[in-house]
Amino acid sequence: MPNFQMVLRRVEKLLNNNSPAILAGIGIVGTITTAYLTGQASFKAADIIQHREQEDGPSVDPWIRFKTRFQMVWKLYLPAVGSATLTVGAVVLSNRISERRAVAVAAAYSLTEKAFSEYRDKVIEKFGERKEQNVREELAQDRITKNPVSNREVVITSGEVLCYETFTGRYFTSNVETLRKAQNDLNARILHDGHASLSEFYYSLGLPTTSISDNVGWNTDKLLELDISATLSEDTRPCLAVSYVKPPVSNYYTFH
Repeated sequence: MPNFQMVLRRVEKLLNNNSPAILAGIGIVGTITTAYLTGQASFKAADIIQHREQEDGPSVDPWIRFKTRFQMVWKLYLPAVGSATLTVGAVVLSNRISERRAVAVAAAYSLTEKAFSEYRDKVIEKFGERKEQNVREELAQDRITKNPVSNREVVITSGEVLCYETFTGRYFTSNVETLRKAQNDLNARILHDGHASLSEFYYSLGLPTTSISDNVGWNTDKLLELDISATLSEDTRPCLAVSYVKPPVSNYYTFH
């Protein structure tokens, strides 16, 4: 049973990973099928109309003639209409999935690149004289200073300590114990299922999901590791800056 479940999970993730290509293939096949069904229905309709009008004669009124012919043959085109509907749906869904993934990749890459650039600049500025942890704490403090809590909404969750998530730039309330528990719970899920999304981490903290959080996450190659730094907000309140040692990636559900 465990092996069967693993196979199902692998198949599910394979389908998710290749869904745009699969849907595009369905669109191509659907286009050809729709053309074939339409042609087949047209030949049958022509025969039916010709046979009926040979017996009864065509109506002189164009509208009545059209209405009579439509009533005789409309059912023949139902398979073609169904095929066309599925084809359009597959193409539209494929485009939406591709766009969402492109946005997720671009956003994750941009945030990662920015974080790395800021980190590198700080290290260069200090000439390597400070420890890496001190540099990360200074960087976290700089981000909070540039994004003061007074200008942003604070998501109230379980916990009393002000927190700032550097990935989305959101403020919320929590505490170190809750954050570490959420990290451990998510990593346990990753080890069990092979992957987990950023949205699942947000759920465990009571935070709303975002437009990209369903499309990025971690897997067994890259577990979630939080970097929590103690800082101060602009109103001198203690604030925990929460970032990710390994930022979530867009292809987190891919097995290797």
